[in-house]
Amino acid sequence: MAAKKKKGVFLYLVAAIILLGILYLIFNEHGLIKYSKLKSELDSLNTQITKLQQDNEMLKNEIDSLKKGIPAKVEKIAREKYDMIKEGERTIELKKSEDDEE
Repeated sequence: MAAKKKKGVFLYLVAAIILLGILYLIFNEHGLIKYSKLKSELDSLNTQITKLQQDNEMLKNEIDSLKKGIPAKVEKIAREKYDMIKEGERTIELKKSEDDEE
């Protein structure tokens, strides 16, 4: 009977140690929860990096086309950014009515 009791206590002790070990692996400062958060943050940053690299490539292409003096590109920038018009053209400005703002 005493041997059976010792065996039961030993099994409970081993189970408790295993449970504490698992909890430690999950919740310590280098545990699975922290790993999951960092992995998510890393994925987000990688996505951001990819988008910024694409934006940089687009801007480099735009700079190259402006340096080469491609007329269509220069005209587009002059019209959009600086509100310039060709000689003989007229600009038409549309004002928003109060009903359109709602």
